[in-house]
Amino acid sequence: MKRRVLILALGLAACGPANKKIVTEDFAEGRVVDLSITEKLTGNRELLFMSLPKKTHFLEGYIQGIITDYQDNPVQGVVVRASAIGESQIEEGDFRSSGFAVSSFDPGVSDTNGVYRIRFTLPVLAQIVDVRGRLMYNPGWQQEKESLGKAYEPQIKQSSFRLYYERKRGRITFTEGIRKTIVSPVTSPHGGRAALPGTKPPAEKAVEQAEEKGKKGDEDLFKGFGFGP
Repeated sequence: MKRRVLILALGLAACGPANKKIVTEDFAEGRVVDLSITEKLTGNRELLFMSLPKKTHFLEGYIQGIITDYQDNPVQGVVVRASAIGESQIEEGDFRSSGFAVSSFDPGVSDTNGVYRIRFTLPVLAQIVDVRGRLMYNPGWQQEKESLGKAYEPQIKQSSFRLYYERKRGRITFTEGIRKTIVSPVTSPHGGRAALPGTKPPAEKAVEQAEEKGKKGDEDLFKGFGFGP
């Protein structure tokens, strides 16, 4: 009987923490998905006259978002990268060994629906994940423009973020820094007298410039016949 209980306990331990529901409060609003906890070997721990393997739990999952154009159409093939710029360095009272339990992010590429997914692996230190970083949207667009003659230039080049996870409470939070929102001036036939300041989307602006150029050409043509003032 004891042997059966021991085998059952070992079987449950082998399942690991990844099969347990790790999020009970989600404040990420769909930005962080498919979360799991894994255990990895991250070095050795010295104990008296022996050395024991040191294991660290990691939070794994995806940061997701959507890439569109000015008309809200999904855009495929845009690269989005993430990198950590600050995180907790203390693990249960002692300093973490550099080069072992570190954060990592894989770049994401938008699909046909414009959705990108950045896979991350973040160490759980003292039951908490607290990582600050930045998202970079299509960072190589200038090189693409020079080499290919065309590229997608993002209106927001990069944005800061903070990913915070409390394992004890099962709470995940994802916050982003100040975001830039683009607006364009619009008018109606019965609009105000003074025009609103601001520029319009590239396509609309190009049409207006072409119309103004055409009007100017007509004026120059009539002035050539002496009909000008």
